[in-house]
Amino acid sequence: TTTVAKLAATFKLAHGYRPGLVTVDTYRIAAVEQLRTYAEIIDLPLAVVNAPSEMRRAIGELGEVDLVLIDTAGRSPRDEVKIRELADFLAEARPDEVHLVLSAVAAERSLRAAVERFAVVCADRLILTKLDEADGLGGVLTVLGQADRPVSYITTGQAVPDDIEPAARTRLARLILGLEVV
Repeated sequence: TTTVAKLAATFKLAHGYRPGLVTVDTYRIAAVEQLRTYAEIIDLPLAVVNAPSEMRRAIGELGEVDLVLIDTAGRSPRDEVKIRELADFLAEARPDEVHLVLSAVAAERSLRAAVERFAVVCADRLILTKLDEADGLGGVLTVLGQADRPVSYITTGQAVPDDIEPAARTRLARLILGLEVV
């Protein structure tokens, strides 16, 4: 949710776009309120979707927007039912791109499992979060090589909108090699 808020703020403030927000994260306590607060601060429309069948209507109700960012609930790679449900939401949304969010603090094995098990959502790109919290990024490098998907963004802290940046190969390589710190 914080990553979606960072992206929305960046698209609006730095690039002049008017994003709309959709959340399907109605499972986590206060998730909707968290995104609603960000939407109010950034002055963006927000739609809450409880079922895949509501997705197209909700997107249409956002009004005049340049792009739609969809916030989904974090899911365990072991929960096949919830992953399939996520895929159903995305199928109804018919997105131009899907970004799989991976935490850099997760173990290599967990990252690999996430990439494999979330394949059903057909992620086009990866977002790496929590680079500021990771002790090492060797496992991330291994998984990135196996995932065969570009990294779109990295996050380097919790501040909205400051702690997100487009992924640049040189910067990512320097972070992985320990030549730069966040």
